[in-house]
Amino acid sequence: MNTSDRLLTVEETAERLGTGVRFVRRLIAERRIRYVKMGKPVRIPESVLAEYIEAHTVASRHDMRSRYRRVA
Repeated sequence: MNTSDRLLTVEETAERLGTGVRFVRRLIAERRIRYVKMGKPVRIPESVLAEYIEAHTVASRHDMRSRYRRVA
């Protein structure tokens, strides 16, 4: 996390993920995503959201095949 990161609200995070607020709150409650607690409000840094998306991105079959092809 960078100190220059923009802190996103739960609503902004849900919008960027294309999900509902309940899903983001569940990620927070289960500690599946890092967050910043500022008293009662919770914020998610942009870099943490980018890391979460990267970690949960599944490669296509085409990408997987080309990675393991033998070179003759």
